[in-house]
Order: sequence, then structure tokens, then C-alpha cells
Amino acid sequence: MKLLKKIYLATIFLFLYAPIIVLIFFSFNRSRTRGHWDGFSLHWYKELFADPKILNALYNTLSVAFVSSAIAVLIGTAAAICIFNLRSFVRNIILHVTRIPLANPDIVTGLSLMILFVFVFRFFHFGTFGYWTLLLSHIVFNVPYVIFSVLPRIKYLNNNIFEAALDLGATPFFALRKIILPELMPGVITGFMLAFTLSIDDFVVSFFTTGSGVNNLSVLIYSMARRGINPKINALSSLMFIAVLILLYVVNKRDVVLSKFENNPGDVQ
Repeated sequence: MKLLKKIYLATIFLFLYAPIIVLIFFSFNRSRTRGHWDGFSLHWYKELFADPKILNALYNTLSVAFVSSAIAVLIGTAAAICIFNLRSFVRNIILHVTRIPLANPDIVTGLSLMILFVFVFRFFHFGTFGYWTLLLSHIVFNVPYVIFSVLPRIKYLNNNIFEAALDLGATPFFALRKIILPELMPGVITGFMLAFTLSIDDFVVSFFTTGSGVNNLSVLIYSMARRGINPKINALSSLMFIAVLILLYVVNKRDVVLSKFENNPGDVQ
């Protein structure tokens, strides 16, 4: 029975990761075609880093992901604190409204943002689709994820800590910065990492809200794939997969250390 479970589990992982393994394997193929193996080569990785369009898309992807995640963390953390301190009835209504963007299909969000930007451009007679519309759209769909990452941490806070700090002479801003935010930091970091990952992964919203000459990696890969699979796409996808693995390792390592520290602070050096 145990052998069957292991075979079943191995089959599932093989089904999930076989396409990625094949992609990484052929990213080192000297040949341009995928039909046969023509020898090991780093040629397509060199071509990848020599392509200005891909490097520009990489810069747009990382800058939009980082800036949108940072702004979403500021807005989402403040919103989570405000929502938690509302009356129960109002809080439930706002939480239900906040969940709507999470349940919406991406195409609805992308199309809605595109229509909104077109209306604003025509009403105020300035602006065009480009980097800033892409950045704003990523901030919009990242904020709810940050809110729901921070809210669980707020529920475990001691309500008397903030009032005790005020009684001891701390200003509200000082108490928030030195006492409340450090307690919320695991949720804030989780929200930032989630927003960063979703921003890098997004295609549909980016496709509807970006302009000509401004692409992120997902939109660029889509436009390249329409003309046929370029081996540089294999190299780029392989690097993105490795980067995600490293990111997951760092996050899991951090969670293990934090868990040990919370359970027994003396064991963590």
C-alpha cells in the first residue's frame, strides 16, 4: 500500500513538472528547433542577455512588481488596521466588498481598468497607456491580497498594547511605528511577497493596461510566442523558474526561523 502511495505521488509530481524539465533541458540545446538535440550550449542564454527588448521588459517587470508591491503594502496595511477597528457590521460589509476583486476573473479587472483609464484620458484630455497605467493597475489588484495577509496578524494583537504605549507618553505615530508594525511584520512581509509574485506572474491585466513600447515579461513572451517559440523564451522561462525556487526557499527558511523563535527564542542564535 505504501509503495502504491509513493508511485501515485511520484506520478503526480512527474505530471506537474515534466513540462518544466523539458523546457529547461531544451534551453541548453544548440539547435533552434525542438525536434532534436544538437548538443549542449549556452548560446540562447547569451542571446537572451543581448536582446534589448527582453532586458527592457525585465526591467519593467521588476520595477513595476517592486514599486506596486511596496505601495500596495502601505495602502493595504493602513486599510487593514482601519477595517479591524470598525464596527462589526461595517467591517463585514467592507470585507465582502474587498473580496470582490479576488473573485473577479482577471479579464474583468483588466477590461474595467482599461475603460477607466480611457474615460480619465478623454475627460481630462491628457495621458496615455504606458508604464504608469501598468503600475497603477498592479497596485489596484495587489491591495486586497495585502489586506487579507495583514488582517489575521491584527486579530492576534493584544488590544491593550497600543493604549499602554500612549499612557507611557508615546505619540500615536510612534506607538504605531515601534509597537504595532513590528508585530504585524510577518503579515506585511507575506503580503509583499504575495503581491510581488502576482505582479510578476500577471498577464491579463497587464495586456489590457499597458501601452505600445512598454511590455512586461508576460506580455513580451506572449507576443514572441505568437510568431513561434523562440529558444530564448526557454532560457528566460528557465531563469524565472529558478528565481521562483530561490525565492520560495528564502521565504520557507525565514518562516522556519520565525517559528522557532516564537516557540523558543533561546534556541535561535
